[in-house]
Amino acid sequence: MNAVAAASVEIHEVPQAREPVVVSAQGLSRRYGAGDTAVDALRGVSLDVAEGELVAVMGPSGSGKSTLMHILAGLDQPTAGEVVIDGKDITKLKDSELTKLRRKHIGFIFQFFNLLPMLTAEENVVLPLSIAGTKNLDRRWIDKVIADVGLSDRRKHRPSELSGGQQQRVAIARAMVSRPTVMFADEPTGNLDSRTSGEILELLRRSVEDYGQTTVMVTHDAKAAAIADRVFFLADGEIVKRLGSASQAEVLDALNEVTDR
Repeated sequence: MNAVAAASVEIHEVPQAREPVVVSAQGLSRRYGAGDTAVDALRGVSLDVAEGELVAVMGPSGSGKSTLMHILAGLDQPTAGEVVIDGKDITKLKDSELTKLRRKHIGFIFQFFNLLPMLTAEENVVLPLSIAGTKNLDRRWIDKVIADVGLSDRRKHRPSELSGGQQQRVAIARAMVSRPTVMFADEPTGNLDSRTSGEILELLRRSVEDYGQTTVMVTHDAKAAAIADRVFFLADGEIVKRLGSASQAEVLDALNEVTDR
């Protein structure tokens, strides 16, 4: 990294929150292929996410932001480095151990919802609990989550009977229902119109404010990143800029700066 870029990182570095760190990544690298055709998607990325914090990850196409999220969520393995969730380095867990950890500690929101079409909205919401073998479902909590995402009158509808925004609300409720240590959101508004996107962003922010739901969101949308407590900007597999809470205009300026490097 050149001196100008290094200075930019130093200027925009934000002091770490005093809340306990629930997700910690140190020295993450991810290389695909070998030899002359090798591609380094991540190059020594380190970051901490505090309890009850909403962090956004931004960057131009090919910057490594999706790779970073997949590794943080245990969906991919780094070439080097570690990821600690709930005090465990998930990069060293066996597949069966990692599956158990994901069920208990990780919620995931996908851009394209990933709902099962044969299940109702409510059945999709409680699916993680069913898979985990939860015997005594907390019906009051389930009802509250469904109500809070605005789906009380749609709980018996199947995905084909719901709008895109309603399907994403189901996906958010599904991610929240197991009370995960951290919720990952992969372009949660990327498949929605602007009005619906605003509603979904308000819902995500409220989950942090009301429930202390730690959230890591990958997005290309400055409006989405503006709801975050901190924003990490990636370029060429490295974190090149960090912002604290910022306006949409400030996020967009930072993104343009990173893209034009």
